[in-house]
Amino acid sequence: QVQLVESGGGLVQAGGSLRLSCAASGSSFVSYGMGWFRQAPGKERVFVAAISPRADTTHYADSVKGRFTISRDNAKDTVYLQMNSLKPEDTAIYYCAAQYGYITPTVDYDYWGQGTQVTVSS
Repeated sequence: QVQLVESGGGLVQAGGSLRLSCAASGSSFVSYGMGWFRQAPGKERVFVAAISPRADTTHYADSVKGRFTISRDNAKDTVYLQMNSLKPEDTAIYYCAAQYGYITPTVDYDYWGQGTQVTVSS
C-alpha cells in the first residue's frame, strides 16, 4: 500500500510558476514509478509526466514539454512537478500516482493521491 498526498497547488497568473509536491508513505518509494496527471472540469484525466523509480527515465505530455519538469527525491519519498510558463489551459486538478516497478503514460497506476487544484488566470 502506498499513500500519496499532493500539495503546492493554487492560483497563479499566466506566465507564472508553481511547484507541486507529492509525499508518499507506506511502502518502498524507490520501487515505484511515479506519474502526474491532470483533470480539467468535464474532461478525462490525462497524463502529464512520469519518472522511473531510479529517476533515470522521464516522459512528458507534448503539451507540457519544455515547461514542466518532474523530479523525485527518494530520500524524502517525494516527487515534484515544477511548472513554468503556466497557461490558462493548464488549469486542472493535478494528481500524482504510483505504480510498482515502472511508468506508463496511461492511467494504469495502482495508487492515487487526492489531487491539488491549479488555477491559471489570464
